[in-house]
Amino acid sequence: MEQPALPGIDRLELLQTFIRIVESGSLSAAARLLGTTQPTVSRRLQMLEQSLGLRLLQRSTHAMKLTEAGERCFEHAKTLLETWQAIEADLRDDKDAPRGTLRVVVPHAFGQEQLIAPLAGFLERHPEVSVEWLLHDRQPDFIADGIDCAVRVGKVEDPSLVAIRLAEVPRIVIAAPGLWGDGEPPQNAQDLQHLPWLALRTYYRAEVTLTHSTSGEQQRFPIQPRIATDSLYALRTAALNRVGAGIVSAWVVAEDLAAGRLVHLAPEWSAAPLPVYLVYPQARFYPARLRAFVETMRAHMPQLTGMRAPSRESLAPAASSVRGRKRAS
Repeated sequence: MEQPALPGIDRLELLQTFIRIVESGSLSAAARLLGTTQPTVSRRLQMLEQSLGLRLLQRSTHAMKLTEAGERCFEHAKTLLETWQAIEADLRDDKDAPRGTLRVVVPHAFGQEQLIAPLAGFLERHPEVSVEWLLHDRQPDFIADGIDCAVRVGKVEDPSLVAIRLAEVPRIVIAAPGLWGDGEPPQNAQDLQHLPWLALRTYYRAEVTLTHSTSGEQQRFPIQPRIATDSLYALRTAALNRVGAGIVSAWVVAEDLAAGRLVHLAPEWSAAPLPVYLVYPQARFYPARLRAFVETMRAHMPQLTGMRAPSRESLAPAASSVRGRKRAS
């Protein structure tokens, strides 16, 4: 028997709400992502179930579970909304101005300094876009948190993500003047192992590997860090306070080196550069605001202080992005 229509109700909106409920795991989380209230989300769910004449979710005080009909509805709803978004994009064409809110996760260090200038330029060029700029060093949950894209430093191994390699971060050994004792600062990698050390736990903890810029020779030696931290800024501050030597991203100490507060040790030796990626979930449709942001990051990231364009050899395996058909990459 055909179910009665619900006048004034946007069924696409009801399906979008249902998708957010399932992906975020609760009505309250879905409400936050949709910018509305929990009673509104609950009412939309009831309307959708009334429209279909089916129970989609089984809810208790502490748990929520899809019914069999709910599981089928969820899959159909995702396909339907992706198709509708693709139709809208095709009819509006790529000339449609980017608009809406873009939610971006960026590492603390990059997000506070390096990326603010290109972000400001992006917003100036696209006045109908606003950005939620979220500073996290951990891997975001794109679906549950409603994240559009993230800037990641280091390897990206999740095959479900599109990963565009934007740049590389050179890493150098630094220390406060005189940490090594009297005389000139060490010039060779093997002279560094007897120094007190700092460790950036994200990338090295108990061992250091350095490569010669010309010969490609590698030197590897163990360290016993005086301080181990997951903060690039904390490591820099510890180095300024003469606690130890450390390997840091070149950009974060550029001003300290120029002012003589820190010294670049063994300048012919460096740690492996860190790749910088822009990542986002694979989808059939990408909004214009995301596509525009991708192009901004591609253009500006290699030009930032202390960064460099990725080497040709590093590009082949780096990205799972797919070009064309209104893809963000």
